Amino acid sequence: MSADFDPREAQSSIFAALVAARARFGAKKPILEDQERNPLTYTDLIRASFALGRRIAGFTAKGERVGVMLPSSAGGVVTFFALHAVGRIPTMLNFTAGIRNLKAACELAGVKTVLTSHRFVEQGKLHDLIDALESLTRVVYLEDVREKVGTADKLFAAAGGFLPTQLAASAKPSDPGVILFTSGSFGAPRGVVLTQANLVANVRQIAAHIPLDPDWVMFNPLPIFHCFGLTGGVLLPLLTGMKAFQYPSPLHTKQIPPLVKDSQASILLATDTFVNQYARAAEPGELSDLKFVVCGAEKVREETHNLIAERFGPVPLLEGYGATEASPVIAVNKPTDNRRGTVGGLLPGIEVRLDPVEGIPGGGQLFVRGPNIMAGYLQADGSVEAPTGGWHDTGDVVSMTDDDWIRILGRVKRFAKVGGEMVSLTAAEDIAVAVWPDCRHAVIAMPDPRKGERLILVTDKRDAAADALLTHAQSIGAPELTVPRKIIHVPEIPVLGTGKTDYVAIQRMAEAELRRAA
Repeated sequence: MSADFDPREAQSSIFAALVAARARFGAKKPILEDQERNPLTYTDLIRASFALGRRIAGFTAKGERVGVMLPSSAGGVVTFFALHAVGRIPTMLNFTAGIRNLKAACELAGVKTVLTSHRFVEQGKLHDLIDALESLTRVVYLEDVREKVGTADKLFAAAGGFLPTQLAASAKPSDPGVILFTSGSFGAPRGVVLTQANLVANVRQIAAHIPLDPDWVMFNPLPIFHCFGLTGGVLLPLLTGMKAFQYPSPLHTKQIPPLVKDSQASILLATDTFVNQYARAAEPGELSDLKFVVCGAEKVREETHNLIAERFGPVPLLEGYGATEASPVIAVNKPTDNRRGTVGGLLPGIEVRLDPVEGIPGGGQLFVRGPNIMAGYLQADGSVEAPTGGWHDTGDVVSMTDDDWIRILGRVKRFAKVGGEMVSLTAAEDIAVAVWPDCRHAVIAMPDPRKGERLILVTDKRDAAADALLTHAQSIGAPELTVPRKIIHVPEIPVLGTGKTDYVAIQRMAEAELRRAA
């Protein structure tokens, strides 16, 4: 355990950590901004949280899991802290997951109220999602809530600015800090319960691993329903004195690079896919002032490293590694020690265990334990299933150096990351089985220059076509990401002696076929 990381510093509620950051870095320090360019100071953020929180408390119950369906924005951040100020649990909803997953998430978490905004729904064309949610929950628009903020709310907010600790709802570090949902396939999503101490611990671990300057600006275009965007893009800067600049969508390739420069951003959070796109779209100099870029969610390609270096000079591209269950950061490279091909050094305070994996020498299945590891998975009855002995099984096979730098060798769980989203290979196979039940099918993942990975269906169905898969997926509400667009036809699917599909052999067959086609 690093001497720089003191686990006792993580024993704080989230709102108390925000108040402590204000005391340390200054009440009037501008700390939060978005594309509207109306920066908020620490005191502005705290007062806004109390004003909004008091209104939310009027139509929710203490301890209630309240759905949040908002983009990365100042309003989204204020809403998160407002819920904490009045003792509610933010339950972050992935509005890109599709109607089926969104409804399943609300049912699993027992969400009765969802907070969103008219502007967001209009701009995102999310009316179908709202219609689906209204059959399960009450949808409340923040514009309507703010219109009702009256004198009493403003007085409460002003008092909260002076006495935030006394007026905030009491909370223990072990209380839930957020509920997030893993990016699975079209099956029921897994709800991850992270405690307040989990989130604060991960912030402290990152800050102990990489020295951060309170004068820096963190540019976050990643969604706050993903743990990377929430912890890395919101909590890390706010609790360490850096301004958090929020942007509502990572897809705005042309708008983001000039805004990175205009906002005087020091750090950019993104995925390999998006960084590659930003680098190609950016004008000379628009990304050159960054101290570094942090990439997670998918493997960083050599091409992206080289592209950044060629176009923007010595801007380190730091690959990291994490899991929602770990709040999320487990390892990350450093600006002063950036080893390509690795996902960086293990954060201080995390214990690791490598269990042997048959057929994969030189590594092991990674289990992690530490103050940032989740309380557990949310169960249908409302209970929380804690990790056995505190150990979380990442499902990844890794190798580690003597100084705890991690290299990913492969995944035990059959998931692929397509454009940063986790996609179940088994679910993709199930689609093929449903369409052509009399044939054998296997889905594998292969590297893709645009999306990180792509799904490939290997099948003995001679006339199999992707259109039939897509039609079926749409009919059952499955995300399009689960549909393989590349199909390789083979005389038969190889199997092991046990009768199970031989995925190693299939991978080799697919690689050979793609080489021939190239």
